[in-house]
Amino acid sequence: MRVLLLGGGGREHALALGLAADPAVDQLIVAPGNPGIAAVARLREVSPTDPQAVAALAVESAADLVVVGPEAPLVAGVADAVRAKGIAVFGPSSAAAAIEGSKAFAKEIMTAAGVPTARARACEDAAEVSAALDEFGAPYVVKNDGLAAGKGVVVTVDRSVAQRHAAECGRVVIEEYLDGPEVSLFVVTDGEAAVPLLPAQDFKRIGDGDAGPNTGGMGAYAPLPWAPPGLVDEVMRVVAYPTLARLRDRGTPFVGLLYIGLALTAAGPKVIEFNARFGDPETQAVLALLETPLAGLLHAAATGTLAAHPPLRWRSGSAVTVVVAAAGYPGTPRTGDPIDGADRPGVTHAGTARSADGALVSAGGRVLGCTATAPDLVAAREAAYALVDGVGLAGAQYRRDIALVAAESRMSLPT
Repeated sequence: MRVLLLGGGGREHALALGLAADPAVDQLIVAPGNPGIAAVARLREVSPTDPQAVAALAVESAADLVVVGPEAPLVAGVADAVRAKGIAVFGPSSAAAAIEGSKAFAKEIMTAAGVPTARARACEDAAEVSAALDEFGAPYVVKNDGLAAGKGVVVTVDRSVAQRHAAECGRVVIEEYLDGPEVSLFVVTDGEAAVPLLPAQDFKRIGDGDAGPNTGGMGAYAPLPWAPPGLVDEVMRVVAYPTLARLRDRGTPFVGLLYIGLALTAAGPKVIEFNARFGDPETQAVLALLETPLAGLLHAAATGTLAAHPPLRWRSGSAVTVVVAAAGYPGTPRTGDPIDGADRPGVTHAGTARSADGALVSAGGRVLGCTATAPDLVAAREAAYALVDGVGLAGAQYRRDIALVAAESRMSLPT
């Protein structure tokens, strides 16, 4: 099988490793890729958000499967252009990807499908924002309606901060705050059949103890030893299947990876957000435990044969991912700093590049992901942080408490 993977971040490095390890894959092309991905795949240059350019590359590569990693190409219609060439694509159409591309659209789908979620208002001006903030009260949750690379959400008790974020974004969705631990569940689907992966938990804020501004994700772990029994089955029943059915009924079936971000509230799980692709850094942790060949699974979803795919197989134990970010992140990151220790197993590249002399340097906010597996969460944390300790990057930032509360059995659920 020839596979073309679109993207060049940490999520795509993890996907590339999984795809390259599948015995059915005899050629893996990644565009545009990154220096870490270059060790397992052939890199090609392409503008990821140019549908026709990506479709042309898929045809030229004689790809049997195209996997679209990032959200922006999906919203731009890359999957539609590739499907029009008769090539199997793991990734939703532009119309279906609006479930991530527009927070307001996602709320409309959830309301129509009866999916449990926070009450919300779409706001276009300062008066509407003020009324919504009054209605829901603090903590204030303000979301950019469009794509914002994981940094479009502000949760704050400071009303002026909430109003400023709304003004900067333009159109926003303001929601009631959902209290309870957050869970990420990936669901592979061909539009009708759906297969859940292991639930994971990620850490959005930059600092220990969930301090500081939101980021694209500073670490994750899987599975969740504290999760209530039957959680995944319940989420599939009350969230995944109704959402997929509603999208089918609209004539926009969702094919690809439906990311369900949840809060486990006292009233049960409620949806915080949907994404239309694998999440970063949860992908690194979840795929580190997947034994089932990845390309076969994604191809089954892309070709409408997921119902016939064998049950997934998982490695025992736990996986922990810790993100190493550049100085200045999540604001303007410092780039061009030399990186050491990024060529070891378990280290995925996100914001890296080669300098003119061939040295590996930082080239983005989240630079590396350090992922380790072990028989239990305590050992997996130790191994992941050992990888972090081996990274040399001036000004590096990373959280020291990824999975710590769970490893110390201190997680609690609201009652």
